[in-house]
Amino acid sequence: MKKTNAIRELEQNKIEHIIREYEVDENNLDALSVAIKTNEDITRVFKTLVLLNEKKEMLVACIPGIEKIDLKKLAKVSNSKKVEMLAMKDLLPMTGYIRGGCSPVGIKKKHRAFIHNSVFDNEKILISGGLRGVQIEIKPKLLVEYLGMIVGDIIESI
Repeated sequence: MKKTNAIRELEQNKIEHIIREYEVDENNLDALSVAIKTNEDITRVFKTLVLLNEKKEMLVACIPGIEKIDLKKLAKVSNSKKVEMLAMKDLLPMTGYIRGGCSPVGIKKKHRAFIHNSVFDNEKILISGGLRGVQIEIKPKLLVEYLGMIVGDIIESI
C-alpha cells in the first residue's frame, strides 16, 4: 500500500492507529459507502470537510458520515462571522488531498480543526487515510489531542 501524508505523519509521531483498506467505487465516494465497504457502523465513520471563513482561513471539520455540517454552528464554534465550503477545485492545492480521500491528518496548509462532540461516543472511529480506499481507525482521544481539535456541536439538528 502507498503511504499517504496522513499515515506517514501518524507513524512518525508514534500515534497508534490501524489502516483499513476497501474497494473504491468512484461513483459512490460518500461516507455511507465507506461504512458499507468496511462493514462499520456509519456513526463511527467520520467525514472530513474543508471550509473557509470570512478571512479566507482554512477550517477542517470532521463529522459523522450520515450527518450534515451546520455552517452557523461551525462559525460560532470557530469565532468566525461566516464559513463556507471550500470550492472543490481548491481542495487538492490547499490540502494535498482529493475528494473522497481528504484526511484531517497531514494537511499541508495551516488550519484549525474541529470535530463533532459525538466522537467520544465511540472507542475508535474511522477517518480518511488520505487516499480513496484507505481509512484510518484511531482512538478519538488520540486524534483530538494530536490535531488540537476543538470539540463541539457542529452538525444540523434534526
